[in-house]
Formats: sequence, structure tokens, C-alpha cells
Amino acid sequence: MKKQISEFLSYLRHERNASPHTISAYARDLAQLEDYFKAKGVGWESADNVVLRGFLAGLYEKKQKKSTIGRKLASVRSFYEFLVGRKRLEENPARVLATPRREKRIPSFLSEEEAVSFLDLPDSAEPLDQRDRAILEFLYATGIRVSELVAVDPEDVNFAERLIRVKGKGKKERLVPFGRRAANALESYMTARRSLLKNPAENALFLNYRGERLTSRSVERIVDKHVRRTALNRKISPHSLRHSFASHLLGRGADLRVIQELLGHESLGTTQKYTHMDLGQLLRVYKKSHPRS
Repeated sequence: MKKQISEFLSYLRHERNASPHTISAYARDLAQLEDYFKAKGVGWESADNVVLRGFLAGLYEKKQKKSTIGRKLASVRSFYEFLVGRKRLEENPARVLATPRREKRIPSFLSEEEAVSFLDLPDSAEPLDQRDRAILEFLYATGIRVSELVAVDPEDVNFAERLIRVKGKGKKERLVPFGRRAANALESYMTARRSLLKNPAENALFLNYRGERLTSRSVERIVDKHVRRTALNRKISPHSLRHSFASHLLGRGADLRVIQELLGHESLGTTQKYTHMDLGQLLRVYKKSHPRS
């Protein structure tokens, strides 16, 4: 089987232009499959879907994550598809195997009280602190993606109407409102921005210390820096503020389709994964709303 694996990896490298990381992952997965075949006394050419199911069952018994098992199955499926394409086999025995459903993760989020404390952290008059506060306020006030935030230019902000024009996925634009606190933070930053601006031709709203447009990674570092100043003992990212935005709107009665529009989601199903209520909130809503509570 080593020869067939070597040919497959060469195919990935030279014909599919796969990344070294991908090739390395395929190599590990197929080496594990080869070991399983040896232990069972089965050859790659005679292994059927029952044998391959046994391989997957062993991964489940070892408590491997569904995402890991799914990736290994994809490796096996691609390997056998390659052998079929090279006329080494008539059919792919892995094709009929179902990919395990991945666990749905709920991103970290802030309670309303935590959000208030967190957003009040950057409180100095230093230009970079003024920028950081405006960034945090805007992420929470609008729920926009960090990639959308760093793409904003000053002309995209309408202070009079408190609206921001966002360039979303697929170059689709949408208008998102923002509140008074975000407006105040941004107005303070606009004054500080002049001291950061080095090149008048730079049109980014949010600048780094060199006067250049911030990157998404820089915003992640900014959020992480201020998280470390809090008592929060979990990972909070820019996406967590987006999730908090959606959750808090829903908890206060906002319609799910309105939240979908604000977040720039194509489908309502995508929006639903952001929404959740804790048990206490569910009980409060039940007692307030149910006629026989």
C-alpha cells in the first residue's frame, strides 16, 4: 500500500498543487489506515465499505472528535477515488460512508453587564486608546465582521443618520445603524485619527500606529489586549462581540429576520446559530408570557 499512497501524495503535490499541510495530513491519515489493514490482515484492494466502517468505528472508540474523523474519511475517500481514476479499482468503497455531522459550537459571548464593563476599558485620551474604544464600541453596536470593520472608510459613516455602509461577503453592501455611544466614541477617535495619519492618501477609517489601515489580525490583538485587562476567564474574540450583538438583540425581542439583515447573512439558518438564551432568561420569558405560568 505504501506505493499507492506515495503515488497519491505525488498526485496531490504535482497535479492538484495541494499545500504541504494538506499533504502531510493525508499522509498521516493513510498511514493510520494502512496500519489498520495490517492489523486486520486485509489488503487495500480487497477492503470494502464494511472494513472501512470498522476503521471509523475504531476512531469513535478512541473518542476522536467528529471533525477529525470526518477529515480522515475525506482522506480515505480521496485516496480511493484516485485509485479508481487510475484504473486500479472499479469502485470507491468509501463513497457510501456517511460523513459524521460536526458538532455545532456556540461562540463565546458577553452578558450585557460584561459588555458594558468591557467596552468602558479603553478610557484614556491617547490616540490608540481612543481608536480601540471606537473599534470595540463599533463591533458591539453593529455586529459587523472584523473583515468588514477594517474595510470601512470615513465616507462610509453617516454621523447625521448614525448609519454605516458595510461591504460584506460577495461585495454586497448593506446599511447598519449604530447607537449614540458608538457615535460618541467614533467622534472622539476622528480627532485622534489626525495624529495617527501619516499619509493624506490613506483613506482607512481605523489606522495603526504607522498610519496604515488596520488588518483583521491587528483587531484580534486589540480585543485580546483588552480582554486580558478584565476578569473574563475565557476566550473573547471580535466574533464574540458579533455573537453578543445578535444574542442581546434577540433577548430584547428583536425579530430574527431583522438580525439576519443586520448581520448580512444569506440564510436565516446561519443567523440561528448565533442565537441562544440562558435558562434564567427562558424562565423569565416563560413566566411573563405563558397564561398558565
